[in-house]
Amino acid sequence: MMKPALFSVSYAGYWGQHALSIEEFLRKAAALGYPAVELAGKRPHLSILDYRTQESVASIRSAAQSAGIEIATIAGYTDFTAGRESPEVPQQEIQSAYVRQLAQLANWLGAKIVRVFSGYMTGPQQLASDWERVVRTLREAAAIAAEYGVVLGLQNHHDLGVTADGLAALLEDVGHPNLKAMFDPWSVALTGGDLYESARRMAPHMVQTTLADYVRIERFAYRPALVNYERLEPDWIRAVPLGDGFIDFAPFFAGLRAGGFSGYVAYEMCSPVRGGGAEANLDATAAKSLAFIQRLIHAD
Repeated sequence: MMKPALFSVSYAGYWGQHALSIEEFLRKAAALGYPAVELAGKRPHLSILDYRTQESVASIRSAAQSAGIEIATIAGYTDFTAGRESPEVPQQEIQSAYVRQLAQLANWLGAKIVRVFSGYMTGPQQLASDWERVVRTLREAAAIAAEYGVVLGLQNHHDLGVTADGLAALLEDVGHPNLKAMFDPWSVALTGGDLYESARRMAPHMVQTTLADYVRIERFAYRPALVNYERLEPDWIRAVPLGDGFIDFAPFFAGLRAGGFSGYVAYEMCSPVRGGGAEANLDATAAKSLAFIQRLIHAD
């Protein structure tokens, strides 16, 4: 059975929204009805600089236990193609060390997964070398995570591996059994792919998917000399509760079921949300989105 989770990025204050501490967030997620959470592996939440010992995470473990909520995933923020402008800096080693610290935190907190991103493209001439750098670093990071008994989950967020074809190719090239997919539908919806087939194909390799929904708002610029407006591309994408936007989640979940997926279904408010960043609006959005996830999970 798929299990809903709430991502702490939703209450981290990154876009001026109401911010909670980790312990407050755990209690909030439980009060909203989420059985599991994903914790952001950076300040103001689970930073490797602030939590360096088992003792330092005792309050987090205690808060999760008291709330009856599972810590499923620790979310890393990586870019394995970074550093071309300063090759003397060992960016890949630094990020691998970051993954090691997150894996240790996951082990201490009983989390099963450490989430990572691939890398942004640095230019068309560097595509092949960018790809190889990401493959090499992911392979090392997957082995590091395995040392701590946690899975490395690759989310299709950055440029490399953002589609089902791209993510499948990355997993195949890395070829490490401890690297799993965290495949999300938003990239498929935005690039015109087949939601059902993409989900069915990726489901056997997945440990989590993360959901967000959006509305498209067309952009125009006024041109006084023409007494007219010029259409601008691309559209502005604005976050709304799940089910209120343009992403058709039904075929995506049908594909997940057909492929045998039984992992976590996380919800995130990872950009400014329609209605503003006040706590009451965040709570209402998260609650409505949980109800939507539950309907999707239990659909025929």
